[in-house]
Amino acid sequence: MLKTDTRQANWRRANPAKYDAHLAVQRAVKAGDLEKKTCEVCGAEAVDAHHDQYDEPLKVRWLCRLHHTRLHHHGEDMFPIRRPTEG
Repeated sequence: MLKTDTRQANWRRANPAKYDAHLAVQRAVKAGDLEKKTCEVCGAEAVDAHHDQYDEPLKVRWLCRLHHTRLHHHGEDMFPIRRPTEG
């Protein structure tokens, strides 16, 4: 259990499912089980993993910090989930 009283530690205590999903992504990327992709909006290489559903921790959307922040502030309609193209 976290014993510190920082903003980050308080967020982790208040959001255990989100924190667990974040850790699962970190572990999977480090192990080579999940590959970081470029931002699905602009193609930037520096990306964050965004979870649409935390109960599927390795199902993420890769977004640069700008587009990840905009998605959280302006809503899901801003960047709808892109379906892989067949071909």
